Amino acid sequence: MGSVRHSELVIERADDVWLWDTDGNRYLDATGGLWYANVGHGRPEIGAAVAAQMESLAAYSAFFDLANRPALELAEALAERAPMPSKVFFGSGGSDGIDTAAKLARRYWWEVGEPDRTVLVSRTAAYHGTHGFGTALGGIPSNRVGFGPQTETIQVRHDSLEEIEQTFARIGPERVAAVFMEPVIGAGGVYPPAPGYIEGVAELCRRTGALLVVDAVICAFGRLGTWFGIERWNVTPAMIVFAKGVTSGYLPLGGVMVSERIAEPFWGEPGGPIFRHGSTYAGHPTCCAAALANIALLERDGLLERGREQERALLDALAPLAGHEFVSEVRGGVGTMAAVELTAELCDRQPRVAAALALGARAAGIFVRPGGTAIAVSPPLTAGREHFELIADGIEQGLCALREDALLAA
Repeated sequence: MGSVRHSELVIERADDVWLWDTDGNRYLDATGGLWYANVGHGRPEIGAAVAAQMESLAAYSAFFDLANRPALELAEALAERAPMPSKVFFGSGGSDGIDTAAKLARRYWWEVGEPDRTVLVSRTAAYHGTHGFGTALGGIPSNRVGFGPQTETIQVRHDSLEEIEQTFARIGPERVAAVFMEPVIGAGGVYPPAPGYIEGVAELCRRTGALLVVDAVICAFGRLGTWFGIERWNVTPAMIVFAKGVTSGYLPLGGVMVSERIAEPFWGEPGGPIFRHGSTYAGHPTCCAAALANIALLERDGLLERGREQERALLDALAPLAGHEFVSEVRGGVGTMAAVELTAELCDRQPRVAAALALGARAAGIFVRPGGTAIAVSPPLTAGREHFELIADGIEQGLCALREDALLAA
């Protein structure tokens, strides 16, 4: 924070895959904002939908028995596209959704007579937001340190079915409330799942009764080429957390797709138990109007499928970077998202080297996202091969700048 206190880069406008700062410099937005600008920036259709909604009902609570037309229409649209029969619990973003799913998982088991199921399992390198449960579930150590005791969670290695099986056996499967899993780990380094991993975790949950909660905040709405990302593995989760791409970031919105099994104790009969949880802006009509317009664009422009169609082109464009002396691996190939991993030797010698590389790429006109020992890219789904080549060129220029700095230091 101290380093940026007097050196902010102020973004003034955006159009499709491009950004401009207040000095008129143009940048290719290879991060898609913060993993969210799936339909690209500056789409007038979303602005028009938002303006029209604000003329009739800009905002109102959806607590108790209150509703509004955009929230009802969006809930129906999402339920129609979900991989399981669902109800929808709206919130303001992904962190809200994770806390909702964690609380609902525990409360579900309480209502069905298994109150000892309180343990939440997540994976190393995972990112599940920054609220209370999300911080505890997160598998990025730097996001967890310094906040004192946290809620009862266990992290397992993100690519080991054997370890999660052993963990269930050690703590007792009858104590596990839920497993939280990103289809492709995003902010933690863009790690696609090992073959059979997601199916194996789903089978473990089916066998033990634990709830499978899919964190699709990054992976949904075309990023992996389907509505919620998880459809690519043909498994049925208990809940799906969504946000980001549901509005392409134009307005804050998120929520949880809740399977009929989990919803049933609360919706069974009048006078039944109440899930006492919610956020002020849940079901916000203007945000829901933005989401409906965004979904229409994803379908009209064929962008949903494009997330899968472009995955190989993005990986191919970045693949030559693996030959650079500072690069240990280029990851991707599942959805339009990828990462360039820097060598352990370089990161040990210069712990903030990923941030330095991101600044070097920015100087070349490309926005990338640093994280740990890698930089990640997740461009808007409107991007094409020519943009992927520009991204690779910008990262390469950033690597060259690192090499020049290393030679000067020597």
